Amino acid sequence: MATASALEGIRVLDTSIGPAAGAATAVLADFGAEVVKIEPPRGDRFRGLVASPLWLRGKRSAVVDLSTEGGREQLRERLDGFDVIVTSGPPSRSRRFGIDADALETVAPRLVHCSLTGWGARGPYAEVPGYEALVAAKSGRFAAFARQRHGDAPGFSILPVASHVAAMGAVQGIVAALLERERTGRGARVETSLLQGMLPFDLVELLLVQLISSGKLAAIDYTFGEMPTLNYHPVRTRDGRWIQCGNLLEHLFLAFLDATGLLEEMIVEERFQASVASWDSETVEVARDKILLRLQEKTAAEWMEAFRENGNVAAEIYTTVEEAVSHRDLVSNDEIVTVADADRGAVRTIGAIAILSQTPARVGAEVPIVGEYTDGFLAESPTTREMPAPSDDRAVSPALPLSGLRVVDLSTIIAGPLATTMLADLGADVIKVEGVTGDPYRFLLPQGVMAVKTNAGKRSIALDAKSEAGAKVLRDLIAGADVVLHNFRLGVDERLGIGYEACRDLNPRVVWIAVRGYGPAGPDATRPATHPVVGAAMSGAGRQGAAALTQPCESLEEVREVSRQLMRANEANPDPNTSSTAAAATLIALFARERTGLGQRVDVSMLVANAWANADEFVDYEGRPAPRQLDEEVLGVAPGYRLYRTSDGWICLAVTTDAEWERLADLLEDEALRDESQRAADGIAARFSEQNTAHWVETLGAASLGCVDATIPASGAFWANDSHARGNHFTVETEHTRFGKTLRWGSIVHVNGPAAHYGPGPIGGDSTDEILRELGRSEEEIQTLRTAGVVTSLEV
Repeated sequence: MATASALEGIRVLDTSIGPAAGAATAVLADFGAEVVKIEPPRGDRFRGLVASPLWLRGKRSAVVDLSTEGGREQLRERLDGFDVIVTSGPPSRSRRFGIDADALETVAPRLVHCSLTGWGARGPYAEVPGYEALVAAKSGRFAAFARQRHGDAPGFSILPVASHVAAMGAVQGIVAALLERERTGRGARVETSLLQGMLPFDLVELLLVQLISSGKLAAIDYTFGEMPTLNYHPVRTRDGRWIQCGNLLEHLFLAFLDATGLLEEMIVEERFQASVASWDSETVEVARDKILLRLQEKTAAEWMEAFRENGNVAAEIYTTVEEAVSHRDLVSNDEIVTVADADRGAVRTIGAIAILSQTPARVGAEVPIVGEYTDGFLAESPTTREMPAPSDDRAVSPALPLSGLRVVDLSTIIAGPLATTMLADLGADVIKVEGVTGDPYRFLLPQGVMAVKTNAGKRSIALDAKSEAGAKVLRDLIAGADVVLHNFRLGVDERLGIGYEACRDLNPRVVWIAVRGYGPAGPDATRPATHPVVGAAMSGAGRQGAAALTQPCESLEEVREVSRQLMRANEANPDPNTSSTAAAATLIALFARERTGLGQRVDVSMLVANAWANADEFVDYEGRPAPRQLDEEVLGVAPGYRLYRTSDGWICLAVTTDAEWERLADLLEDEALRDESQRAADGIAARFSEQNTAHWVETLGAASLGCVDATIPASGAFWANDSHARGNHFTVETEHTRFGKTLRWGSIVHVNGPAAHYGPGPIGGDSTDEILRELGRSEEEIQTLRTAGVVTSLEV
């Protein structure tokens, strides 16, 4: 029988503005926390955003003017009645309002203080306006979209992925700090930022920059050429719609060929009889043309019916936002909710981030009116609740709130492994269990470089879990685990003996996490899914590739070119989006276990996680404005929010308020900019082309306008060389078994500061013997297992 929601009884003061921190506190509210949103007299200025109901729902609103001493005193007097306070904006905003961690630490020592800034709590960028586009441009993310269109321009990224990861990082840090407080009675400082939110999207570049520059690795094109791989190919159908394929593994690709009728035709040709991975470039191009021509013989709906009937084809149609909100998997898993908004009426949007079997979410049904709880908040009398007395003899390091927790990671590739790396960064002992041939992701690039980030901070055991002796080792690991996480398709886990019921029988307190493409119920539950398929299904890829979707396709060459552009638009962000969500859901379930003693099943869907990553648009209601669109050049979404060429490079501009436009008009001596109807990108572009990048960054910065250098070639160069990132411990030094001293990616959230040490990515099976000893195996038994091929250690 289900109990109360996981965070019931937790009270949160949300002093933030805008969608990033707003999404974090919405997740807390969804799982039972009472969230009081503190707003200025006119309300949060971002309430006017089209999707604000998603991150305002389920909260109370109290107007407290923190710009006045009286308002600040009203807040301070009531801090003892709350467990968490969340702040946002540059560090100076929190200091000005008296709600920074330093100011509140002595006043409320048991309070968990979370700050979500644009750039971090300190350093040269700390006070730069924290708009998503500026952070993306400065950190090199726009370079990932440079080849979406031909030319030398960076490409504007429309999805607010940094905001999503920072929000999930805030949830991770807050709940981890609450977990530790249950044991120690102490509050904590939780810090995350949009810049940290960018870290998961650099999957390998930071490492490659270092290895190539040191001569340890030859230069390689890890983007795998201009055209999509055959496995990950967008295809046009007879009715002009596009389908994204995501058949990463060979058996899935062969299933795709079978479902299209091409397998039977191609298998008779000698050139296609070898393994797909061994096809030469000429064979690949012949196959590509066959696929593109065949898919234009039926409509998108007809092909999707064939793919679903096959059951082993990963594919989804490129959708609009409105279509995504009605995706049949979300609907069949009750993951679309309706909330009431006084201005918009009934709003359909995404539900909770995960399905928890014992302590489920209960999403709030209304968006609060500004100030509706003001009287109630002011009537609250300060109270001090019973808490555990702080202990000076703590087993848990302040910087590592998950120390002492063990996670058994059975997942592969990106979404699952990166989630458990986030838990390792918070102190968990993560044991990666991989087959005797290793996680397939290890072999995507030379020397296993792709798996370094996704497995950082873990120990690895390489194990044949299908053998009787290997299955016994795995059962022993599960019996001692706090968390078991996997990403097997529905039903595969049970066939392998690691379904929830089997794990619960071994360990009733285990938190069991399934990270899958689709939800656990409905017609798509058993289908495979990979990141580009999810990007298409949840509208993100279509939003990024909107210009490509409108191009004519009257010839095969035009179809090839649009497919190229769409795949460049549909990069790997759905995996890290899912990782951060899965880690947050895991921590919520662990907190519930701390309170109730109950382990439980947690289902995390890539579709749901990426609906949240589209939180700036993922709503539908009568009269909804059209979603924002990228311009045809992929440079931005509005004259004040886009990339501009300078005399020697590129800048990104973020001007969003009337006051900012007034300052820009003064600076550029352009009266037209004062009138919204007359603002045009062409005129602004002409002015910016007259001076170099450094001039505009300095000049606009001096006027407190958002502007950064967007010329940086790629994210790896930024993370490897930027002093601000190093100074905030967003990149940290570690010692890798093969590569020696390298910089690795830091944590997306710090709890009581960064950890003293962040571990490297393991070589496959490098801790096999150590883990077996911990399970009580003797040296003789370990050697027997090795001789029998039950366990091993890998070369990468």
